[in-house]
Amino acid sequence: MAPRNLLLVVAVALLAAALALTVYFQTTNSDSVTTPLPTSFTANGNTFPITYTASTNSERVHGLMNTKITNTTIMLFAWPTAGTYSFWMYQTNSSLDMIWVNATGATGRIVYEALAAPPCYNSASCAVYTPTSPANYVFEVKAGFAQANGLQVGTLLNFS
Repeated sequence: MAPRNLLLVVAVALLAAALALTVYFQTTNSDSVTTPLPTSFTANGNTFPITYTASTNSERVHGLMNTKITNTTIMLFAWPTAGTYSFWMYQTNSSLDMIWVNATGATGRIVYEALAAPPCYNSASCAVYTPTSPANYVFEVKAGFAQANGLQVGTLLNFS
């Protein structure tokens, strides 16, 4: 085999190996939640159905952008491990309450809130909301939901 052909074969083999490793690490190091997620939560004696769930990176990135938000809209963002996950309100059609929850099994506790966060339509000037405590769930609900339902830092939630 001529040196030029050998170089081409080696280059193609290296590219194929790099592609295989990229696919492997993207699937094994994914931030996707693979365990069952709750369909509702109970707090202060009231039960609330979860209307949307985001458990993969692409779902979390999209969130409630360009989605009609009503008084009963509840979106759960979930991660496989607790962390200080930041949010912004880019292209959201309504002000929202964002509620960070540290959950284990069928219970969780509110650890941080950003209440009545306004929508933002210019990505360069959107506020970023970052919790002060780790959480693996974040709920987005219409602004005023937390206050109307007595949800505050320390409130216990039960999931089903």
